[in-house]
Amino acid sequence: MSLNPAQNASVRSEINVTPLVDVCLVLLIIFMVVTPILQAGVRVDLPKTVKAPPMPGDQGQLSVSIREDGVYLKEARIPEAELRELLAGLHAAEPDREVVVRGDRALDYERVCEVLTLITDAGFTRVGLVTERREAMEP
Repeated sequence: MSLNPAQNASVRSEINVTPLVDVCLVLLIIFMVVTPILQAGVRVDLPKTVKAPPMPGDQGQLSVSIREDGVYLKEARIPEAELRELLAGLHAAEPDREVVVRGDRALDYERVCEVLTLITDAGFTRVGLVTERREAMEP
């Protein structure tokens, strides 16, 4: 038996995966919690289309959401009487700003057109409707 401990000890070149798995699980939980928070605006049940183009990044876009309980700018509910004036003020501040409209699929077409008319009357020219992509076989 040798007295030199360096001869008996061997180098282990194994990776300890337990900390790696722990970190991955924590990151997964963080992403699962944060992802719904990152969605811009109010939760709206969007209409589905087969050929929905990808949505451009949210770089200064004005998000208008239309639900049965009212119209929202980003997360704030705006009373109907103040909507026209607010949109005109926003257009005066940034005339080239893009507007994305998220209309609930359960709404009447007439209601969505009323809000689109208010947006165009305020002077915005770059207005788009947001839809969700659906599979071709989905009804």
